[in-house]
This record gives sequence, C-alpha cells and structure tokens, in this order.
Amino acid sequence: MISAGDFRNGITLEIDGQVVQILEFQHVKPGKGAAFVRTKLKNVINGGVVERTFRPTEKFPAARIDRVDMQYLYADGDLYNFMNVETYDQVALNSELIGDALKFVKENEMVKVCSYNGSVFSIEPPLFVELEITDTEPGFKGDTATGASKPATVETGAQINVPLFINVGDKVKIDTRTSEYLGRA
Repeated sequence: MISAGDFRNGITLEIDGQVVQILEFQHVKPGKGAAFVRTKLKNVINGGVVERTFRPTEKFPAARIDRVDMQYLYADGDLYNFMNVETYDQVALNSELIGDALKFVKENEMVKVCSYNGSVFSIEPPLFVELEITDTEPGFKGDTATGASKPATVETGAQINVPLFINVGDKVKIDTRTSEYLGRA
C-alpha cells in the first residue's frame, strides 16, 4: 500500500478499480485547513488523464505492470505479431491497441509489451531508433539562416522534420517519444 504522502512520478496504482500512473504530483499546505496532494493521473488502460486531490493519509495498492521484451515480427492486416525471445511464445495484437507505437519500429526490432493481470494494454518502442530517409525534398543553398527544417519520410513510412542538409539515403537518429530528429547516425 502506498500512501498519498509518498506519491512520486511514474508510480502505478489501483484507484477505484482503475490502473493509473502518476504523471505529476504536488503537496499543498494551505494557510487554513488540512494539507492535501494534488495529482495528475493517467489511466494506463485507456490513456485518459484526470486531475484529483487526495488527503496525505489515503492509501492505495500498487499495481504490478509487467513489461516484457519482445521482438516485433511482422504486420498481417490489422494484427501485429510479437515474439518473446526467451520462451518463443508469439502474441498477435490488433491495430487499435498498438496505435502509433510502432511508427518508428522496423520488423525484427525489440519493443516492450506492457500488460496488467495478463492483458496487454500498450507497446513501448525503443527510446531512440536509427532509420534511413526514403523521401525528402532537396535543400537549397542559402536557406540555413534561420535553422530551417523540411519534412522527410523515414523507411517505416513515418514523417519527421529534418534540417535542410539531410538527403535521401541518409541514416538519422530519432527520439520516438517526441518524433524529433536528433542527428545523423
């Protein structure tokens, strides 16, 4: 059991039958009245974010989220297939569950499959990936005064913004959380 006074960012709890993760918390001690904890909670199953306040003495059970390293094998229509590299068990997940999680992930790359009580609720791609640029317009000489960028398509089909000096065939490093170009690979 975790009391509201011990909340920290990233802790996963069960509150009112929902599995939530603490995104932000703030201990508030007003001049009058009792102290309280203001939080921003994200429902890990459906992704909804809600703000709630708690008394510091309230207690909640910690939720155990299993994160398993799996290899992304291939997509077959609306199903995405993953394999546990230790047990060789395969799992097929539908596209509604996956969402945009695999937009920077190539086949045969490792991802984390997150589950709660045996039911998978999300996929976590690697934080950084190296992909090849497959389509972009050529940059023009003299356009670099403002540090301008241009749209580019990577080998997985996702769109990112890159500096003007990047050309088709270049390998680039991308932050999958923000879809930002980090540099050449």
